[in-house]
Amino acid sequence: MRPGYRRCLSCRRLAPRQEFWRVVRLQGTHQVQLDEGQGRSAYLCPTADCLKQAQQKNRLGRALKAPVSPEIYAQLWSRLSQ
Repeated sequence: MRPGYRRCLSCRRLAPRQEFWRVVRLQGTHQVQLDEGQGRSAYLCPTADCLKQAQQKNRLGRALKAPVSPEIYAQLWSRLSQ
């Protein structure tokens, strides 16, 4: 993988990290948040298809090795409608 590039966990598309949403499990905890913080990260395309697939198949939870709350998904869905 090229430096500065990441892969979407749903569609597997490779692109610069600025094109993705970043979901982070904070280091040393099981707390999951969006965009900021240090720890295990997962990247997701900002599309309805990728978000729907990630939510239905619990891809974020498996990638982050932590439960992802419904509030995180609600925040991501609200970003789509903006």
